[in-house]
Amino acid sequence: MTATGSDHPALHTVICDLFGVRYPVVQTGMGWVATPQLTAATSNAGGLGILASGTLTVAETEAAIRATQELTDNVFAVNMRGDAPDVGARAELLIKHGIKIASFALAPRERIIKELKDAGLVVMPSIGARRHAEKVAAWGVDAVIVQGAEGGGHTGSVPTSILLPQVAAAVDIPVIGAGGFSSGRGLVAALAYGAAGIAMGTRFLLTSDSPVPDNVKAEYLKRTVNDTVVTSVLDGVPQRILRTELAEKLIKSNRIALLPRSIKSAHGFKKLSGASWADIVREGLAMKKSHRLSWAQVIMAANTPMMLKASMVDGRTDLGTVASGQVAGLIDDLPSCAELIAGIMAEAEEVLTRLTTKQQRSDEQQLDGLGDRA
Repeated sequence: MTATGSDHPALHTVICDLFGVRYPVVQTGMGWVATPQLTAATSNAGGLGILASGTLTVAETEAAIRATQELTDNVFAVNMRGDAPDVGARAELLIKHGIKIASFALAPRERIIKELKDAGLVVMPSIGARRHAEKVAAWGVDAVIVQGAEGGGHTGSVPTSILLPQVAAAVDIPVIGAGGFSSGRGLVAALAYGAAGIAMGTRFLLTSDSPVPDNVKAEYLKRTVNDTVVTSVLDGVPQRILRTELAEKLIKSNRIALLPRSIKSAHGFKKLSGASWADIVREGLAMKKSHRLSWAQVIMAANTPMMLKASMVDGRTDLGTVASGQVAGLIDDLPSCAELIAGIMAEAEEVLTRLTTKQQRSDEQQLDGLGDRA
């Protein structure tokens, strides 16, 4: 399906045709946040909604896919963890239900990519380093989301302004910028860096369509750009979260003191997800290998889904961490997804028109100067 959107040709990019969407704006697959409602609202507004499945069982994922399909006739993606022990079963679900785009939080094995592509799906992993983009591009993925250090949740150390043009120059597949974007100006900047669009998490979390409790949204809205912190204390992998009283306490704690909490979280996630201990051990082994974690860090990794659930679902910021990009400090409203995307596209057109007009005036002045000298 090909969609046309903005009147400005620069804003109809290659991903509009690749995904079959109206606008080059992507809502990321945030665990506990990217529900059928938020995903459908984004897709109905002309962007690409991504349904999160990392915190769902396979059966719950299938139910969520069906729920999203009931809410939108437009294309949407489903996000999976590439290192999940049941990623094969999840991939089969996408094929079964006619999903057009598979999104991955961590790059899957080459075999999974091939299986999905053979079934006609577009495959799009998220990466945080040029070498990772080069690796998955060689495996045949169709596009990559490139998240810079400003992004929320698990993130790298290279700022978007450096990482994005670096990756765009290194691979010949569409690159989508993430980390620090929330506006039309940001979209134009991403295009100038060589991207084909932008992906946003925190900005979509802070919409009226987001399922996040109002009191948690209020925590975001009162923060500045300096009110996030990157820490690896939760699971051994750097994460950007809001500075809350709990976050500060966890950061000051030693890892040994956190182990009892992590073991309790692991048991809680097992019960919630329906996973067997064998599955959890296999997932732990995969994390240990891919992130070079110690066993203590692997055990601590159970903190992440449970502590995010406490805040994002239960509204308890005193019991859970709050993943956030730095861009939260620039956001002061809660529009609907439709209002958000319309505003981004209008601002992007305005910026491009202004830049074009300035350039035309400059060119005319130069021509006038040449005429005077002649």
